[in-house]
Amino acid sequence: MKEKAKPYKITAKVEKKADYRYLIRAELADELYDRILTVLIAQKKYRDPDYSARQLAKDLGTNPRYLSAVINSRFGMNYSNLVNGCRIRDAVHMLVDKRYLDKTMEEIGKMCGFANRQSFYAAFYKEKGEAPHQYKKRHINS
Repeated sequence: MKEKAKPYKITAKVEKKADYRYLIRAELADELYDRILTVLIAQKKYRDPDYSARQLAKDLGTNPRYLSAVINSRFGMNYSNLVNGCRIRDAVHMLVDKRYLDKTMEEIGKMCGFANRQSFYAAFYKEKGEAPHQYKKRHINS
């Protein structure tokens, strides 16, 4: 039996050994972790499609490499995955919220911070295993 082709090219996560992750002082990493949560999540900077790890590092007064090491060690993922996770959580909420029923998938994707429809669909599929419109249809009907 032939396996069904996936609609998006998603590669398996590969663990990389990065020694610099273990050189971070715990107190500083904890402080930076809290500040990352404040800026990226509480202030909803992830909704800006142009907000980069470099800009976050600048806003936090640190360098991008150190920021990356803290995100990897404290969140267990890279910057892009962290930001996309926040965006997908927003999208999931909007897809089933009656206040957003009149919005298109493209509009919801843009409101959540995705630069275009393709990146929204690919990230959503990677996280949820289905396209946003399928998720919406399944949850609205139940």
